[in-house]
Amino acid sequence: MNIKPLFDKVVVEPTGKEETTKSGFILPSSAQEKQETAKVVAVGPGGIIDGKEVTMQVKVGDVVLYSKYSGSDFKVDGKEFTIIRQSDILAIVEL
Repeated sequence: MNIKPLFDKVVVEPTGKEETTKSGFILPSSAQEKQETAKVVAVGPGGIIDGKEVTMQVKVGDVVLYSKYSGSDFKVDGKEFTIIRQSDILAIVEL
């Protein structure tokens, strides 16, 4: 399935979650915090949003940091994705 975001939306795939604490305790998924780092898998076209021109600053393949409680989570073909607004992206991680 191909996901094509609209306007200033970005589809991201969370990077690996830590499932154990530093001391070795295994955390159930319900106790884990939402991941804040993700890889960009699709980018909307930008355009005029709320009367302002929006140019997309991220591209597919970028690793980004985004606001913890932003976006909408969903699953496609068993993979977890989040759709967020570009304005919720805090930084691009350069490796």
